[in-house]
Amino acid sequence: MASVVSETVPKFTVEALKSAAKQSERCHIVPLRLRRAIKKYLREQEEPHMKRKVLRLSESFSEIKQVNLMLPTSTSKELFEDPLKSVDCSQRWKIRSAYGDIGLKYREDETLAYVASRMPAVYSALYRVLSEVHRRLPGFSPAKVLDFGAGTGSAFWAVREVWPRSLNRINLVEPSQSMQRAGQSLIKGLKNLPLIQSYGSIQALSQDVKKSDRQHDLVIASYVLGEIPSLKDRITVVRQLWELTKDVLVLVEPGTPQGSNIISQMRSHILWMEKRRSRKLEAVSGKDSKALTTLKNGAYIVAPCPHDGRCPLDNTGKYCHFVQRLQRTTSQRAYKRSRGGPLRGFEDEKFCFIAFRRGERPREPWPLDGVKFETLKEQHARRNPADLEIDYEDQFISDDEDVQDEDDPISYDSDVTDTDATTEVDDWEEEGEETARADLGGGWGRIIYTPLRRGKRIEMDVCRSMNREGSEGSFDHIVVTKSKNPTLHHQARRSLWGDLWPF
Repeated sequence: MASVVSETVPKFTVEALKSAAKQSERCHIVPLRLRRAIKKYLREQEEPHMKRKVLRLSESFSEIKQVNLMLPTSTSKELFEDPLKSVDCSQRWKIRSAYGDIGLKYREDETLAYVASRMPAVYSALYRVLSEVHRRLPGFSPAKVLDFGAGTGSAFWAVREVWPRSLNRINLVEPSQSMQRAGQSLIKGLKNLPLIQSYGSIQALSQDVKKSDRQHDLVIASYVLGEIPSLKDRITVVRQLWELTKDVLVLVEPGTPQGSNIISQMRSHILWMEKRRSRKLEAVSGKDSKALTTLKNGAYIVAPCPHDGRCPLDNTGKYCHFVQRLQRTTSQRAYKRSRGGPLRGFEDEKFCFIAFRRGERPREPWPLDGVKFETLKEQHARRNPADLEIDYEDQFISDDEDVQDEDDPISYDSDVTDTDATTEVDDWEEEGEETARADLGGGWGRIIYTPLRRGKRIEMDVCRSMNREGSEGSFDHIVVTKSKNPTLHHQARRSLWGDLWPF
């Protein structure tokens, strides 16, 4: 045994904790049912010049990125730290540039190019994010979901993969009619679908749904806030989404400095807003104030941050983002262009995200309370000389420990065997395989960027909480050596960018 576990936490073992720390697959394979749906949709369209359309879509995304760079930094800081100082109270909910009014219109050509080139990658990032929410909140099963900026339905497919049985209703907000039609075409023929309603705006949804029925268990806004160039309007939209959230709100943006900046601003604003609301509740304690007690009091971050304090990466020149590798689908290999040389069989989708939950951060005992890791000296003292065997594992890095962002020479053909036969279950009746839980106790840190492996020395950048309340955080450079702690060294060697770290 490499460690001794206290009897106070008998359900946790070192191996279970190692498994719980893993948050992403090395290379995600887009589900067969989605690959088939995309191929069928593209075949029905029979559009020529697809490579040219995909290239134009990529150029449009670059133009939006340039718009974000033009936002004045001073205005951004003032708005997300205290928006009420610079926005007239009677006008702060008025949107001047809503999603769909500016940015990409997503007409037929853009929609077709999006399905062929971007949908598998966006789906993979969302599946990674929602899978972590599921693992960190094992009791959470959303029955009613709102997808803002739904596009062609990537979030819907991810929700159905992560929670195959819980979804009863999903409201989609998507102003592009061509995107709505594409999303409907992709799910055609699937069984046991929930009730699906599509709207062109949040206002249209609010007018159609009764006030008592507007809150959703899960609200998702993915790859959409960056298409709203006005920071005031982004804040307004996120405030509206938060009001429509009964439990969990998930925001996802591209893994660029601009995307990270957007997530950071929304993070600061929602936490600031809920702290301000908590102070109001304390001020009116003992009085009747139905307006202030309608929703759960407070908010905390489920992921990726292990704390609710100020981001320790502020003003460091670094930005928080993650990566999910996916095997390219047939359509991606057919229509995407490479920069010299053959197109790789995989691609790395970089993304930023944040998941909020209403209420107070849990105060349960942390799983590692009572766990004692032995040093190498203690292990040598306990070993039985008769059982000694040579283990070459630590002399060479095994094949399953490759760094995720290295070029992989393997050419993935993930859907070579695709057929149009309906041999696979299309109704998501079976739950996915059980994975180790990573509950929200205080203690888990987050590995930011790829760990550096230098022989028997592992170096990692870890964001972690400085106290059990999760009110402050720090960004630390951690060095783990085999001589001082072989158990943690063994785990560190297998840790990936984005994994949890148990200290």
